[in-house]
Amino acid sequence: MDLLDIYQIIYYAIQIYIYLVIIYILMSWFPGARESSFGQIIGRLVEPYLEPFRKLIPPIGMIDISPIVAIFALQFALIGLGELFQMILF
Repeated sequence: MDLLDIYQIIYYAIQIYIYLVIIYILMSWFPGARESSFGQIIGRLVEPYLEPFRKLIPPIGMIDISPIVAIFALQFALIGLGELFQMILF
């Protein structure tokens, strides 16, 4: 396994996690979706990551924008990861 393989594994893991966060956000629009077994599994994976963002960013009215900021943080991590591996590999 070379460095490029490690980069791809990390990259796709972060991408999948971003999709899980988006799915978790969308589940809040449907009554009872987060209480289902699928919703609880995703909640156990996503809530520990979202919790620090929720402590820092208060909701605006009834809208919680902390998941959006959390997704941006993951996107910036992907960009930084790409730059880091580009410096290392080339």
